[in-house]
Amino acid sequence: MRPSLCHVPFLLLLLLHVAIARPFFPLPSKTSNEEKKPIQTFRPYNIAHRGSNGEIPEETSAAYLRAIEEGADFIETDILASKDGALICFHDVTLDDTTDISVHKEFANRRRTYEVEWANVTGWFVVDFTLEELKTLKVKQRYPFRDQQYNGKFSIITFEEFISIALDASRTVGIYPEIKDPVFINKHVKWADGKKFEDKFVDTLLKYGYRGQYMSENWLKQPLFIQSFAPSSLVHVSKLTDSPKIFLIDDITVRTQDTNQSYSEITSDDYLAYISNYVVGLGPWKDTIVPVAKNYMLEPTDLVARAHAHNLQV
Repeated sequence: MRPSLCHVPFLLLLLLHVAIARPFFPLPSKTSNEEKKPIQTFRPYNIAHRGSNGEIPEETSAAYLRAIEEGADFIETDILASKDGALICFHDVTLDDTTDISVHKEFANRRRTYEVEWANVTGWFVVDFTLEELKTLKVKQRYPFRDQQYNGKFSIITFEEFISIALDASRTVGIYPEIKDPVFINKHVKWADGKKFEDKFVDTLLKYGYRGQYMSENWLKQPLFIQSFAPSSLVHVSKLTDSPKIFLIDDITVRTQDTNQSYSEITSDDYLAYISNYVVGLGPWKDTIVPVAKNYMLEPTDLVARAHAHNLQV
């Protein structure tokens, strides 16, 4: 999700804080799912957005481990791909804001300018680095007003490492990964087997046993929501897995990256009826639910009511 976004998929998104370090990523423990405390489905879910990132740098092992310790039902992440096709947990397509890439002189000549979601962006892009190179970087806090003491202590993690953290928890912990910037990734990263980014994303989930419709027996054992701002990606992955999907909706000024549709188009009743065939809910930008002007909340919109009318969670 975006740096200032506070999406509210499935009723509640709770940003959790602080973290502990974990030096390695073993395979998930042998503890069976039946022996673990199940996820609580009778109340809104606590979703740790990018982990416990109030004090610990976002999307790191420590941020996710601390979120679990603090009681998160789900840990949320953004999935991108490296130059050599490894799936990683990282929010931005550029490394500039949340890593120490700028002090790595060996990468000084890697800065590029690419088109990303209708705009030219300049920086160090994840797609220009192999996983081995990305692992040499250290992650830092995005915002200066957050605790800086953990800067430089943690590395970028892979999608599989993220999954292992959830599966290795002593209780059932769900995962909430986003198919991040699929148009950009599919343009710049190619896999030898000809598969797309979305295919590799789903292959990883299936490899670790994630499958099943929302609230099914399989889903309750390994809870998962797949999210994306790109509706065509969600339609594509619907052909590959029956796991529940969430359509993320951006600010009213932002057009969809894949289908170039406006906010009014993707929130029309006709479109909600269409997308409800592929997703179980919406993850809207908060101002599309309660608009704000001059630091005052305005009258809530009817988006939630209309989504519910199409059997979509919010």
